[in-house]
Amino acid sequence: MKYYLGIDQGTTGVTALLFDTAFAPVARGYSEIKQFYPAPGLVEHDPENIWQAVQTATAEAMKKCGAVPGDILAIGIDHEGESVALWDRDSGEPVYPAIVWQDNRTAARAAELARLHGKRFLETAALLPDSYFSATKIEWILQNVPRARELLQKGSLLAGNMDAYILWKMTGGRTHATDASTASRTLLYDIGRGCFDEELSALCGVPTSILPTVGDSARAFGNADPRCFLDICAPITALLNDQQAALLGQGCLDAGTLKTTYGTGCFMLMNTGDAPILSKNGLLTTVAWQLNGKRTYALDGGIYIAGAATQWLRDGLGIISSAKETAAMARSLPDNGGLYFVPAFSGLAAPHRDPTATGTMIGISGGTTREHLVRATLESTAYQVVDLAAAMQRDSGISLQRMRCDGGATANDFLMQFQADILGIPLEVPQFADATALGTAFAAAMGAGHCGTDTIAAYRQEATVYEPKMPRELRLSYLDEWHRALERAKGWRV
Repeated sequence: MKYYLGIDQGTTGVTALLFDTAFAPVARGYSEIKQFYPAPGLVEHDPENIWQAVQTATAEAMKKCGAVPGDILAIGIDHEGESVALWDRDSGEPVYPAIVWQDNRTAARAAELARLHGKRFLETAALLPDSYFSATKIEWILQNVPRARELLQKGSLLAGNMDAYILWKMTGGRTHATDASTASRTLLYDIGRGCFDEELSALCGVPTSILPTVGDSARAFGNADPRCFLDICAPITALLNDQQAALLGQGCLDAGTLKTTYGTGCFMLMNTGDAPILSKNGLLTTVAWQLNGKRTYALDGGIYIAGAATQWLRDGLGIISSAKETAAMARSLPDNGGLYFVPAFSGLAAPHRDPTATGTMIGISGGTTREHLVRATLESTAYQVVDLAAAMQRDSGISLQRMRCDGGATANDFLMQFQADILGIPLEVPQFADATALGTAFAAAMGAGHCGTDTIAAYRQEATVYEPKMPRELRLSYLDEWHRALERAKGWRV
């Protein structure tokens, strides 16, 4: 049997999925990624740990179905987005830990760029400077890591988002490339011309010479080096930002279609077709994908902390042993007990955009139990999604009728029902929740010339539909209390 390999490099782990030629999932492998928090607001990865996780997850998937290296038809890679790495061109060794998309160490620098050159960035990149994006992270490493400056002077330094790093390692150092969806998240990309912009790069102190080449999301990126990647020499034919891969995997090919992915963070994307929409509500304008030189655009709203808050309950507080416990714990209560949790561990993302906000739990009383903490944590994700959806409707002028959902947390039926209730629209959750890896496999098949977007349009899965049941008055009351809690979380770090 032959397979497409979809590699989904997320913030907390790598998932590798093997799909048959009809895109049915055959085998899954997973390997956790370590996260490091050296100081408040700082989040880092070890790039070498990520590369090892890619290999471990892939090997596990292959072992489960008895696949051998020659069975892999094509490889697609999606990645965690704005996280960046800088490495030595000659040795492949990182010069510093990868700075993760959640990290806000460059918030002051981003604010300075926005104040001085915000109009220029909006006109060219369709983005306002923010520590979320890659550019100021790269600049920080260049300014604070002597080894990076030494290699830059020698012409031996490379930089890129995690797709470029994984591709470099997988090809044995032969290919330094990325795609338009990823490039559009760097703050350095001209969204109209489809290339990195020299002036924006200069403003951010990032030489374009160290950046990867940018082009189509589905194309020939080179072959895996069998000496580096599990004896596999298959072509690598797709690179995508993870949320854009999920948009593709959910079949959101038409303008106005929308999906939300529930993972470490939570991300809502709406396909806006061949025209970018500039947000007035704190959302991001992004490239969804580029195929045969043609770009499709999307509106994007990202929540920094969603599933990561549940992970905190487990690892930080020790009040749960597994995320699987949380649905039953939340359901054991008749209501939330007046407890609200704003999980602003790294500030607030869209539509509030406040890097000075901090995690806040309000409404604690003598009767507050661990079940209340769990329920407040799950509900916090749903409230943040409501705020994103409202912003999406205002920017697009499209009234949302349904929402397609994917990601690990869609297995939590309490969260999904509460989400439908608090949104007031139905949710569709496909039986196969790994839409990100599926979208990456679709793109890999397209890049290999084995299918087109018509194959994706024809692909349908059975889905669970959650219908809203909550009375309107109760929904509005919950949202009002949430927004009161939200205001108290803002502006804390000054």
